[in-house]
Amino acid sequence: MTRPLFQMSGITKEFPGVKALDNITFNIYEGKVMALLGENGAGKSTLMKILSGVYQADAGELFFDGKQIKFRTPKDSQDIGIAIIHQELNLIPQLSIGENIFLGREPVNAFKKIDWRKLFSDSQQLLKRLGVEKDPKMLVSDLSIGEQQMVEIAKALSLNAKIIIMDEPTDALTDKETLSLFNVIKELRNDGCSIVYISHRLKEIFEICDMATIMRDGKLIHEDKVDCLSEELIIEMMVGRKLEEQFPRVNTEISEVALEIRNLSNQYVEDISFVLRKGEILGIAGLMGSGRTELAKTIYGAIPAEKGEVIMNGQKCRILSPKDALNHGIAYVSEDRKAQGLILDLSIKENMSLSDLKQFEGIFFRIDRQKEENVIGSYIKKMSIRTPSMHQTVKKLSGGNQQKVSIAKGLITNPTILILDEPTRGVDVGAKKEIYDLVNQFKADGMSVMIISSELPEILGMSDRIMVMCNGKITGTFDRKEATQERILKCAVGMKEA
Repeated sequence: MTRPLFQMSGITKEFPGVKALDNITFNIYEGKVMALLGENGAGKSTLMKILSGVYQADAGELFFDGKQIKFRTPKDSQDIGIAIIHQELNLIPQLSIGENIFLGREPVNAFKKIDWRKLFSDSQQLLKRLGVEKDPKMLVSDLSIGEQQMVEIAKALSLNAKIIIMDEPTDALTDKETLSLFNVIKELRNDGCSIVYISHRLKEIFEICDMATIMRDGKLIHEDKVDCLSEELIIEMMVGRKLEEQFPRVNTEISEVALEIRNLSNQYVEDISFVLRKGEILGIAGLMGSGRTELAKTIYGAIPAEKGEVIMNGQKCRILSPKDALNHGIAYVSEDRKAQGLILDLSIKENMSLSDLKQFEGIFFRIDRQKEENVIGSYIKKMSIRTPSMHQTVKKLSGGNQQKVSIAKGLITNPTILILDEPTRGVDVGAKKEIYDLVNQFKADGMSVMIISSELPEILGMSDRIMVMCNGKITGTFDRKEATQERILKCAVGMKEA
């Protein structure tokens, strides 16, 4: 292997109570796509923040083209040609696409005024390169999440960077947008650009990456050519153990009906009827836009139902709001934990308590802090949430631990019905296994669980029954023994099956 274009050698970084990076060496080779892999909390983001100048290492050295350098600010990193596309979108919704792409670097004319014609023309060329057919004068607030992600990518391309860091770039993209991105990555590689590619989607690694660096618990585990690795070997190195069974499903006794939905309809769903039994996991499959999330939110009272009935334990329920749903024992865990499930600037304790403050009410209507801390502490232990303290702000947790907090927030209300919407989105393979184990425990305890997921292996692996939706309607229902990916996909595209 040739000498790296950029090398991070012996990098160590500590935060209070946590050694985030321990003597890491990371190589970036010219004209190569480098996969950076590891569970949430492995140290990938911290390493990239040092590479992009956001953090400074406590120990270690940086070398660019064989020469030692130091980054004191993100601008130092940007000046030598490093661009980062963050997993968290870094756009200003009230500005246009073009203004966001060139923010702080606007082209100017001879009179030192912004050259708007050039700004929007250059933006249009970048969007065209990505296959995005949008007017660069459009406000970012009018774009979908996937389209906003493509604007972030266009912003990085506008820097003509030598090294581009992509952190989960396809997480919110459609298949078409993902294909466009992969084509751009291949073009950049052919032009000599180096890409650092972070993703939990291992199939993407084998499709577009040349090299892979694997981290675990802040340490370097392995670096190798992708051609020399397998998905099973990567997972084993990431989690430090063999995953004997990816979906550890358990068999439990499924008893009487806990929830019945009759003819539920509104602008998003049409004439939906089904039952959910105690101790059962009902998987909800379908393509994006099929109405799965809208169905969940309608049952939960977040979206009003125009007609239909919700029946629990044989009794008709009037659910007009999430508060009504919680009072009837229905909890919903949102697919978008950061925007709808959690308040990132609050602590773990505060996030968990919010859903049922009345439980912790003491004398004079004040919070009984001791009771609150006892309950929160028990959930942190039960759900293996990795944190130095319950007072840690949620934004400082890994994605998998954030997801556990989001689930715990629903569980604290003591629900009998738990609706999990994309429970493992953006979660690494190790944390997925832990979440599956938790779901199995809920099932064993007699709870009724609905899982909405875009990952068919997850639906097939965890569900007792599977319901498929298309255009707001149920197009098929299968027992787990008769369900196959092919049958589910047929129903997902509208080929109704009895």
